[in-house]
Amino acid sequence: MSALDALYREIILDHYKSPRNRGRIDDPTIATQGNNPLCGDEIEVSLLIDQGRVADVRFQGVGCSISQASASMMTDSVKGKSIAEVLGLIQAFKDMMSAAAEPDPDTLGELEALAGVRQYPVRVKCASLAWTTLLEALDLLARAPSNA
Repeated sequence: MSALDALYREIILDHYKSPRNRGRIDDPTIATQGNNPLCGDEIEVSLLIDQGRVADVRFQGVGCSISQASASMMTDSVKGKSIAEVLGLIQAFKDMMSAAAEPDPDTLGELEALAGVRQYPVRVKCASLAWTTLLEALDLLARAPSNA
């Protein structure tokens, strides 16, 4: 294992063992649930949107280390960003996971640690679950009669 692979593994394990932003926002702007029926991963993402920015984001659920670490990393990455910036980050993450583009460290930061998951196609759905759930929440918010 290369030093970079070891670092990436350490980042993922840290987020799994000490997840950031775990829980649920009491009065969220929107909350959405997602699941991966193939492996049993389940997640809920709740968002507090203020003036077009993610003021707070939380997740709760159960799943493998990859899905839970990815959710933790996602919440860290999107907090404080505008919805447009979050949508761009979601696309960059999806591109990385599908190998459509090489990871851009300037855009993805520590999310690049999840790039190795691409080697295991079954696990890509685990890493993507939180992101898909977040995108669904933002889509629902955009279609709401009075969005934030």
